[in-house]
Amino acid sequence: MHIKQLVIQGFKSYKDQIVTDPFSPKHNVIVGRNGSGKSNFFAAIRFVLSDAYTHMNHEERQALLHEGSGTAVMSAYVEIIFDNSDNRFPTGHDEVILRRTIGLKKDEYSLDRKSASKSDIMNLLESAGFSRSNPYYIVPQGRITALTNARDGERLALLKEVAGTQVYEQRRAESLKVMTETTSKREKIDELLQFLEDRLSELDEEKDELREFQEKDRERRCLEYTLHERELDEINSHLDEIEDERTRYSNSNNDRLGAFAQRDQMVQTLSQEISELKQRLALAAVDRKQLDEELRELIRSQAQLELELKDKRDNEEESHRTSMKRQEDLRSILDQISIKERQLNELIPKFEYSQSAENEVKKSLVEAEAMQQRLYSKQGRNAQFSSKAERDRWLKKEIADIRATIRQREEIKADLEAQINDMSTQLDDARAATVEMRDTLEHAEETLSDLQRQQYEKKQSRDKVADERKELWREGAKSDSALENARDKLEMAERAFSGTMDRSQSSGLQAVRQITKRLNLTGVYGPLCELFDVDDKYKIAAEVTAGNSLFHVVVDNDNTASTIMEVLNKERSGRVTFMPLNRINPRPVQYPETDDAIPLIHKLRFDSRYRKAIEQVFSKTIICWNLETSSQYARSHNLNAITLQGDQANKKGVLTGGYHDTKHSRIDSVRAVRKWREEYEQLNTRALDIRRDIERKDQEITSIMSTISRIEAQKQQVLHKLSTARESLRGGASSESTVEDAISQKRRLLDSTLMNLENLSINLENLVKEQSSKFDRNLSPNELNQLAEVGSKIQELRRKDSQLSAKRDSLEQEKVLIELELRQVLYMQRDQLRSELLEQNINSEGNAESVQASLQRVHENLQSHSKKLEELEYDIEDIQTELTTKQTELEKLEGQQLEEARSIERQQKSLERNMAKRGILLQRKDEINRKVRELGALPEEAFDKYSKIKSETVLKRLHKLSEELKKFSHINKKAYEQYTNFTKQRNALLSRREELNKSQSSIEELIEVLDQRKDEAIERTFKQVSKGFAEVFEKLVPAGRGRLIMQRRTDKYLEDNGEMSEEEDDRDSVENYIGVAISVSFNSKNDEQQRIEQLSGGQKSLCALALIFAIQQCDPAPFYLFDEIDANLDAQYRTAVASMIKELAENGQFICTTFRNEMIYTADKFYGVLFNNKISSIASITRDNALTFVEGEQPR
Repeated sequence: MHIKQLVIQGFKSYKDQIVTDPFSPKHNVIVGRNGSGKSNFFAAIRFVLSDAYTHMNHEERQALLHEGSGTAVMSAYVEIIFDNSDNRFPTGHDEVILRRTIGLKKDEYSLDRKSASKSDIMNLLESAGFSRSNPYYIVPQGRITALTNARDGERLALLKEVAGTQVYEQRRAESLKVMTETTSKREKIDELLQFLEDRLSELDEEKDELREFQEKDRERRCLEYTLHERELDEINSHLDEIEDERTRYSNSNNDRLGAFAQRDQMVQTLSQEISELKQRLALAAVDRKQLDEELRELIRSQAQLELELKDKRDNEEESHRTSMKRQEDLRSILDQISIKERQLNELIPKFEYSQSAENEVKKSLVEAEAMQQRLYSKQGRNAQFSSKAERDRWLKKEIADIRATIRQREEIKADLEAQINDMSTQLDDARAATVEMRDTLEHAEETLSDLQRQQYEKKQSRDKVADERKELWREGAKSDSALENARDKLEMAERAFSGTMDRSQSSGLQAVRQITKRLNLTGVYGPLCELFDVDDKYKIAAEVTAGNSLFHVVVDNDNTASTIMEVLNKERSGRVTFMPLNRINPRPVQYPETDDAIPLIHKLRFDSRYRKAIEQVFSKTIICWNLETSSQYARSHNLNAITLQGDQANKKGVLTGGYHDTKHSRIDSVRAVRKWREEYEQLNTRALDIRRDIERKDQEITSIMSTISRIEAQKQQVLHKLSTARESLRGGASSESTVEDAISQKRRLLDSTLMNLENLSINLENLVKEQSSKFDRNLSPNELNQLAEVGSKIQELRRKDSQLSAKRDSLEQEKVLIELELRQVLYMQRDQLRSELLEQNINSEGNAESVQASLQRVHENLQSHSKKLEELEYDIEDIQTELTTKQTELEKLEGQQLEEARSIERQQKSLERNMAKRGILLQRKDEINRKVRELGALPEEAFDKYSKIKSETVLKRLHKLSEELKKFSHINKKAYEQYTNFTKQRNALLSRREELNKSQSSIEELIEVLDQRKDEAIERTFKQVSKGFAEVFEKLVPAGRGRLIMQRRTDKYLEDNGEMSEEEDDRDSVENYIGVAISVSFNSKNDEQQRIEQLSGGQKSLCALALIFAIQQCDPAPFYLFDEIDANLDAQYRTAVASMIKELAENGQFICTTFRNEMIYTADKFYGVLFNNKISSIASITRDNALTFVEGEQPR
């Protein structure tokens, strides 16, 4: 075992936490400047391991805390981590951590991070070899100097401390203290014995007088017993008479109470029936009120619908006449359209043929005129130009112009064709739209008829659902009334149930229900009384057996109970007793196998889940027919027995009974609460279902109304389309006419452009030919002939063109007139009439039928409601008749109950008087029995001797004895008792004194043994230390020799007187030792040795170190701490000490501080202590760094 690491924080100069590198298990050296904190490092280890820092005051504690700039240190701790691989500490771990924390108001130890007491830590250290009697495993600064300057007597005290004599001295002092206390106790016992002897002598004289007194007193007690016994007989006789009378009354009263209870049950039944009848009457009244209101509403609706039906039918007749007129007009228009369309179809081919012929003639005319113009132009050019080149130049220019013109005409042609195509497309779209509009008009009637039918069906559905909703409203009103009545009954039942227990219990049960619901707890089953049922025959027995356990709440486990109790305590909501099923383990019970003893639990009905709780309360109770049988079975089977009337006999023999008021039964209260709660929950569920049904009906009506609105919107949309279509047809006809006119105009322009293009092409072709021909000033003969022919042809073509144009204009005018009449007159009239007929059909279709159907439905509902109202009136009359009968019967029973109650009360008062008299007699009986008991044990003659003597004679004799006994008023009546007690006390004191004498002898023997063992320990320790000193000194100073000398008084006495007595010759006694001297020689083993006082400072220090090493060999420790032990040694001795430490380090750990390099050469690990800003720190360094530091600190 060795120190592995050290952790320091806040201790002296170590403010910040420092954790050292692991120490070597052998030799470690710590170097540092003076004042850097080396000694504080060793003080930290002593702070944890030694007794040096105990019983500190405030200033001493403050001195251990770091003082410097910055945040004040309020506590400090030192933690030593031991390597325990050899299990020297009996903890079972390879590493042991000891920590001590100090503050101004605390001083705590911990072991392996767990709190521990100081005594535990010290015992653990001693078990590992840290001896309190040998503190030299830690040698701080100054210890060597103090040991060097110690006197012989001080060294002897040190030797005694190492030998452990302190333990012997402590035990010897304790023994002497016990012996002193024993002597004091023995003296007190002697005083008490003297007192007892004197008192026993006095009591011996008083015994004779006491004997005479006892004889007279015995006769007095016999006489008093005789009188008491006779009075008891009289009292018992009176009590028997009273009991017989009570029995007769009880038998009579039981019959009367039975009849009273039966009538009371009848009263309760009648009250319940009357309450139900009143509820039915109230519900019928509500129903009648609703039916009256609905009936008035139906009559009002019927009148409105009849008026509306008359108006609808009048409107339909007018509409029919108008419709017939429009249909006739429509047929006439359609006939005219047919004629005009036939005329147009015949005219269009003629017009197209005429137009085609006209175009052919115009084309020929244009070609001929072009030919004529070319020839004239050529003739003129030949005269215009003087040469072919001049002509060709002009021709080229003319050809280029014509080509440009052709391109322009081509562009105009393409533009016209595009415009014609667009207009044609537009015309086709307009015609398609017109067709579509006409199709829409033709199909609109069918669409609107279908929408009208759908709307009518939805209105019928709406009326049906509305009727169903009214029926639900009536049923909901009745349900709400019944629910309100059930709520009132439930509240009354709960108040009655709460009245059977105290207030805190009632509020607690109510709070448990609320908490269970709020926290959604599933393991709360409710009060025990709600978890079982029992027949009325055994109701009283079950109720008396359970008592307040009826209100104990059964839960699944104790966690649930704890949760609820925490909330109850937090909210202060009352008190409840819980029965956790996981904690209940009822023992099996052996019941008697007879017919006159029935286990009560067999008569209970309950869920098997609650069996443990039921058995816990009821399993140890049986039902018997009478109290005598109950008492027998209770004693024989160790059970509790109960009768059907509630009289109990428990297993201890106690009988309990009396009258039980069945009107305030707890079980009946629970049944009533359960009944009305179930009924309330059923009615509440039904009311919620009705509300949900009403909500569904509302949703259905809303959905139907939404559908009706949607159909109406579709109808309006169709009507809007019809109106739009009519307007579109009117505008479409005008638009088609305009587009057709525009197309005709564009086509004429296109034809003209095409003819121009054809002429330009011919001119271009002729000019090109002319350019390649010869230049001649005159036309050729052939050209002249062509010119003449073309002139005559042109005249003919112009005549034909004029004729064809006139014919085409006539046909075109006739065609346009027919088309205008169709489009702008006939078609519009046709569409207008169709639209009007459609609107008329829409407005009139189904109106009267719908109103007629609604009127029929109202009429049927009116008949149904009238019939229901008539039946309801009969029901109300029957209920009122039955209610009157029940109330009369109830009043009669209540009168009988009142009379019977008065009779029972009179008998009860008579019984109470007898019971009061009985109480007085029982009180007197108890008093006499007490007096008999006070007489004490009586002789045999007391029961027979005076039995035949008259009471007067007995009284006279008793009076005489009382007078004689007055003479013995001064006598000590307890003389015998006191004599016996004092004798016992004397014998006990004599025995105690004998024990104290033996104890004193044992203590004297123990002190003698302790003195002997102390002497042996000192002798043994001195021999071991002396031998070790000689060996160590020889290793340190090979040329010298050293030894320890025990000094005795006898030695000094011989030096002074030359002789001694026999007592002074006892050289082995420790008391004869006066000191330990050191005698050494440094130069020779044979020279005369010197005492330590004669040596130099360095030699004294070496002797002190040799003594410390010797003590450590005598009582070795796991590790050693040396603080600058080589400071005063010479160089050669420092080397020897370093070598010895290296040798000893093989068996133990050494941690040393030094300013010399000899110890550094032999060490295994090195540490440097630094000091900066008044804060110390420690770090591992190399041997070279340690040598450099030490050499730098040497004086130069």
